[in-house]
Formats: sequence, C-alpha cells, structure tokens
Amino acid sequence: MSCYVEMLPFAPSPCQSLRALDLAARAMHVNAMLIFKIFRAEEWAALRSAGHTAGAPVDIADGFVHFSTAEQVGETAAKHFAGEDNLFLLGLETDTLGNALKWEPSRGGALFPHLYRDLQLSDVVWAQPLPLVDGTHQFPAGVSI
Repeated sequence: MSCYVEMLPFAPSPCQSLRALDLAARAMHVNAMLIFKIFRAEEWAALRSAGHTAGAPVDIADGFVHFSTAEQVGETAAKHFAGEDNLFLLGLETDTLGNALKWEPSRGGALFPHLYRDLQLSDVVWAQPLPLVDGTHQFPAGVSI
C-alpha cells in the first residue's frame, strides 16, 4: 500500500506512523495531544486554498469545528461518513489551539474537542487520505478504532 502525507512546511516526513508523529509532537510540545478532523476532499481543498475555514456544513451550523480523539475518530467516521470516499484525515496538536479549544460532552457523555474559531491551515500538522476499502475507512497506524 502506498503512503501519502500532504506535505506542509511544518509537517514531518511522509510515511511515518501516527505514533511516531505523536511522539515527535510530544517532544516539541510538552502537553501535545493529536486530535483529528475528517474533511471531504473539497473541504480540505478549500482550507488549503483560503488558508482558513469555519469548517464543514455541520461545523458552521453548530458554531464550532468538530474534532475527535484517536479513540473517537473511528466511530465518528462510521457515524457521520459511512460509505463516503474521498475523505482526508487531518491531525492537529491540542496545545497549539489555545483557549478556543473546548472539551464538551457529546456522544454518550464523552468529551469531544470543539474549536470556537476558524480552523487555520497552519493549525494542521499533517493530512492524508482516509481511504474506503470494502465499506470501511482505513485509518493509519496509531489511530485507535
């Protein structure tokens, strides 16, 4: 299987596991934690083009950008993106998002990260496709599903 990582000026080299990326992030930021955003290809392209976004339609409607932890993102994909192809998984570090990041109860009372400002392209540590294989999204190593 080929590995693709959208190379951003501040992103680690391609094809590293998410665990390695998370360890590198932790070395740079003491309280770093990776959180994840799933975007459709056109939403990711719009962020790359404009440099910022209020998010997907659901984010705009709710007034914040929805994120998931590594443990939550699999269920998020299954619930909100079932059967959808052409998705991208974005990784962001919590400690760089400041006070605009809030942890709030959602599914079953679990705390989910919500960003109460536009998402900036500079917030994204890495991005890569989230392929759909036989009806199941294939997450990179290091993301618990």
